Amino acid sequence: MHRNLLVLATALAVTTVRGDRACGANSNASPTYQWRVGAGRYDGVSNGTATVALSIVPGTSAMGTFFECVAEWPTSWAGWYGDGNIIWSDCIWAGNGRTYDTAVSFAMDWKNHTVYISHTFACSDVQGSDALATGSIHLDMDCTPSAEGGESCMLTGSGLAVTTKGGLAHAETDACAESSQSYQSWQLENWQRRYELIPGSSSITPDSDTGPSFTLRNMANKDVFNCSTSGNENGTFDGTCQSASEGNSSTTAEFIFDSRLDILTITQNWDCSDSSSLGATGIGYVQASCGREGNMLSCSSAPLWIGTKTI
Repeated sequence: MHRNLLVLATALAVTTVRGDRACGANSNASPTYQWRVGAGRYDGVSNGTATVALSIVPGTSAMGTFFECVAEWPTSWAGWYGDGNIIWSDCIWAGNGRTYDTAVSFAMDWKNHTVYISHTFACSDVQGSDALATGSIHLDMDCTPSAEGGESCMLTGSGLAVTTKGGLAHAETDACAESSQSYQSWQLENWQRRYELIPGSSSITPDSDTGPSFTLRNMANKDVFNCSTSGNENGTFDGTCQSASEGNSSTTAEFIFDSRLDILTITQNWDCSDSSSLGATGIGYVQASCGREGNMLSCSSAPLWIGTKTI
């Protein structure tokens, strides 16, 4: 269902104009950025799948662009994974007008009708640096029972203002002390996956599947990993991540990808000392776009930000 909701965003990809945001490097105050929620919808099926879709606009409508945010998860999850992590999903840029952002993501706490928004971007005032900003807002939803035994909800009103606050990412140090005090998150880049699916097939587990591979960048420090699939059991892939920095043995990362739900679990651990260690886990819903060549589908994704908890 979510792929149909994204047709509009794909069709509007006319002009690509990117820029940078000021990160406030020369100010003691954290910079803020303005967004608007233009429209929102939720459709949940009892004992089935829930789909949430939002349209968000950066700055003002004068920028002439928007992002479509879509996520799917089992209705009973209400936006949260079993171990208490909220599920982050990417927001797809419409492609028209101007964008200042590299990756835009959102997460929905459905029980509390609260949406969290994050975005990463290059800094115009610190050459070669990136930044991360986050914010949240409560949504008023008008809900009615659905024929499938669940509910369908629409956002009441439009143009709800959201303010995000942030600052420079990728601290110079990767020491355990700094990592334990920082909000841990990652940006996924160069997502690739190939699998075989015969047209018209109803199989949920392809005969041939490479599993995902991607680059993982920690947004709190300078850790970078190259991740690839190492095992597959009934459509659930295990993967290992190799550090891109030679000699960096103090931190490791791994992932699990459930291809039936498109849910990715990222885990990074730091070996701080003989008696101290640190771990962080993030959950993401990956909406990859796929192109077909015969029976093979090749899938890729724009950069996706995944956080560890609500902020």
